Amino acid sequence: MAQAILKKYYGIDAGQSFFDGKQVRYEANGNLYTLVPVTNVSENVLVELYEMSRHLVTNGDRYASAFYPSKEKKFLVTDGDSDYVLLENRYKKAPGNMRTGRKLAKFHLRGRTLSATITETNRMGEWKNYWEMRLEQMEKAWYRTVEEHPDHPFERLFAETFPYYMGLCENAIQYVVDTEMDEAPGPGDAGTICHERFSNETWGRKFIIHHPFDWVFDHAGRDIAEWIRAQYFKKTHTFRPDVRAFLQQYVSLSPLSPFSWRLIFARLLFPLHYFECVETYFLTRSEKEQKMHEEQLWKIVRGAEAYEAFLAEFYELSEVPIRKYNIPRVAWLKAR
Repeated sequence: MAQAILKKYYGIDAGQSFFDGKQVRYEANGNLYTLVPVTNVSENVLVELYEMSRHLVTNGDRYASAFYPSKEKKFLVTDGDSDYVLLENRYKKAPGNMRTGRKLAKFHLRGRTLSATITETNRMGEWKNYWEMRLEQMEKAWYRTVEEHPDHPFERLFAETFPYYMGLCENAIQYVVDTEMDEAPGPGDAGTICHERFSNETWGRKFIIHHPFDWVFDHAGRDIAEWIRAQYFKKTHTFRPDVRAFLQQYVSLSPLSPFSWRLIFARLLFPLHYFECVETYFLTRSEKEQKMHEEQLWKIVRGAEAYEAFLAEFYELSEVPIRKYNIPRVAWLKAR
C-alpha cells in the first residue's frame, strides 16, 4: 500500500524496502524515503517539524530528513481517511567510527540557531511542570492500587516501591527549581532541537537518519541525560568508559555551563525509567507485555541501590569541577 502511495502522489518507484528497527524505509534513485502517517498529528506540530527540518538541512546537516513534496507540490497528502508526509534522505551511509558525543554537540549547535517560533513542541523550562503532572497522575494510580489490596505481583511491587520513587521525583523537581534560582543560563543554554528520547539507537546503525518525528525543542541537557540513562541501563556494569568518552567528545565542541550540568543531573535524578515502566504497564492490555513490564520493574527495583551509587558519583565520573562551579549535592546520596 505504501509503495502505491509513493507512486500515486510522489511519482516514486520504490524498488526496495526494509525495516530498520524504527521505520520502513524505501529506496529509490539512490535515496531513502520514509512515509509517515500523520493523521493524528496536529497541523501546528507538522509546521514546526518542517521548519526544524528545513533549518538543519539548509545549515548542512547531511543526515536530517527533508520533507518531500508531492507531484502537486504539497507536503501533506490524504489517501482515503489517512494523512501522510514523505521524508527524503540523500546521505544514508553511517560513518565507520561515529563519535556520538561530538555529533550530538554539532547537531545542537546547528539547532540553536533556529529562528522559527516553536510552541507546540517546545519543552524549554517545562520539565518541572511535566514531572509534577506525571507524579500527580501516578500518585492517584498508586492510591487506587493500595485501596484495592492488589494480589497481582506487579501491582504489589508498585504499591510497595512507589513512595521511594515519589521521593526521587520530588528531589529532581526541587533540584531544577534550585538550579533556575541559583544559576544564570549561558549562551549554550539556549533552546535547541533535541530528541524526545535520545540513545545510541535513535539515529540508527547502518543508516544514520535524523528523523523529525523524534524531535522536540528543549535544553541540550535533555539529550545528554537521556543518552547517559540509556547507556547506564544497557551496560550497567561497564557504562563508565562510554559515558566519559561521550561527555569528553561533547564538551570538546560545546562546553557545558554549571546550569547545564545541574539540569543533566536533575534529569537523571528523575526516575523516568520507573515512571515509563509503570505507565506502560497500566496502558497495555497484552498479558505478554504486562509480564515483560513486571520483569522490567523487578530489575529496576533490584538495581535501585546501584543507580543511587551512579547518581552519587555522577559529577566525578563526568569530571565536573563541582567546587569551582559551586554545584550542590543531594545530601542523602552516598557513593558505595
